[in-house]
Amino acid sequence: MKMVKSLLLGSAAGLVAVAGAQAADLPVKAKPVEYVKVCSLYGAGFWYVPGTDTCLKIGSFVRVQTSWNTDSSDTPIGAGGGQNAGRETRTDTSNFGFRVRSAVSVDLRTQTEYGTLRSYMDVGAQWSTGASNTAGNTSANATSIASGALNGGADTLWVDRGFIQFAGFTAGRIRSYFDINSFAPYSYANSRVSGDTGALGIYGLAYTAQFGNGVTATISFEDNGQASGGRGHFAGNLAMTEFGLGSTSFDNKGQQSPDVVGALRIDQAWGYAQVSAALHDASGGYYGASLTGADVNGHPSDKFGFAMTGGFTLNDVLGFKGDQFGMQAAYSQGAAGYVTRATGAWQMYNAGNNAGFGWITDGVYGATGTSVELTTVWGINGFFQHIWWNPKWRTSLYGGYVEIDYDSTAKSLICPGGAATAVPNGFGGAVTGVTNCNPDFSWWQVGTRTQWNPHPDLDIGVDVLWTHLNTAYKGTANLAANGARPAGNYVIDDQDILSVMFRIQRNFLP
Repeated sequence: MKMVKSLLLGSAAGLVAVAGAQAADLPVKAKPVEYVKVCSLYGAGFWYVPGTDTCLKIGSFVRVQTSWNTDSSDTPIGAGGGQNAGRETRTDTSNFGFRVRSAVSVDLRTQTEYGTLRSYMDVGAQWSTGASNTAGNTSANATSIASGALNGGADTLWVDRGFIQFAGFTAGRIRSYFDINSFAPYSYANSRVSGDTGALGIYGLAYTAQFGNGVTATISFEDNGQASGGRGHFAGNLAMTEFGLGSTSFDNKGQQSPDVVGALRIDQAWGYAQVSAALHDASGGYYGASLTGADVNGHPSDKFGFAMTGGFTLNDVLGFKGDQFGMQAAYSQGAAGYVTRATGAWQMYNAGNNAGFGWITDGVYGATGTSVELTTVWGINGFFQHIWWNPKWRTSLYGGYVEIDYDSTAKSLICPGGAATAVPNGFGGAVTGVTNCNPDFSWWQVGTRTQWNPHPDLDIGVDVLWTHLNTAYKGTANLAANGARPAGNYVIDDQDILSVMFRIQRNFLP
């Protein structure tokens, strides 16, 4: 009996030991998988980055575009710095242009005791052909053709946004706080009746105060440079070849400080309204035609210009859901870039010896002792968008007017002999025999875009834009040779150009 009991106890102990060994070999229970969670604090598309309290949204778009009678920047040929100055010849102008553009945006937001900490970046790439054949149609183009450079084709990387926001401060590449309405939601063409910086962005450092009920006030320090994509500095030294055929040269004081911008805004369900003002450095360089850097002849006193604007956008106009109407007016002295982005030379050629011109400056100065005479640039623009019989179709109408006025002193510097000055200052002999020396000019632009959205993320549409130039120096003049255009006597008259754009664009969480 004792033997049986011992055997049973031994067997039980063995089973326990084996069971314990097997239990030790079992895998440890895995930690729960941490799934991505939706972040509902900031709207659609945000989600929490696993392991953090930061919300992330990634957006993108791909755009395919064909244009007629525009340059590589989708600006009507010859309008404000268009390629080859609108010469409209067989060898210089390609009336069709093509562009493919794509971009990715990254939006990061984190709640802190000081409010939302946000960083935003928008980067992209594009390939496009220019509307003007810059190389001409000669055998010397073999290298350009082989490299894909003919007609301005190029692969380009760009960054139009890259900023940080925290505790009311915004710093980085932003849309200027001076700007109010943008034509981007209502048109495809790069119209020139607005100074809006939304397309490319601008460097800024700003602080925005919230007063409640949608009322905010902002003070911003922004880039007023030229090469860096700022508002631009356009002081003209008439001792130099200031006004060229299709180009403008400037003699500026170096960038010493940013522009100061102030804005007061209200945002409500009905839309928004804003007034803004800016102070802009319009100081010139040296007197004389030499740019050696030596202060031999002295220089004009520093001069500051200014700009101011007001505008609004109304939602659900006349009770139609989704319809929008907006207007904006801007006025500047010595700050042209706040009213228009068409700060290059206007030059449009028509059939035969017929052309139109315009040159924009912040101000001009002449011989020793003269001051920078600030140029007045003002404009007004507006838009209306109507959602058609269903949300998949919409049509917009947009346009505006910009005028450039030189004061009497500036005109006397440019036209020392009055309106009949045969050789105006600033042209370096490129324009002579002028019968009407008057640098004032203006332009109209009116366009319409119709867009079909078969899917909310897909845009397919056509944009038609008419541009009318009210020319400077209207009359007759002798022009120097300009590429394919020969030297000779030309009729200087108003010009018109019709441009058309077709676009397909896929958007994702813009």
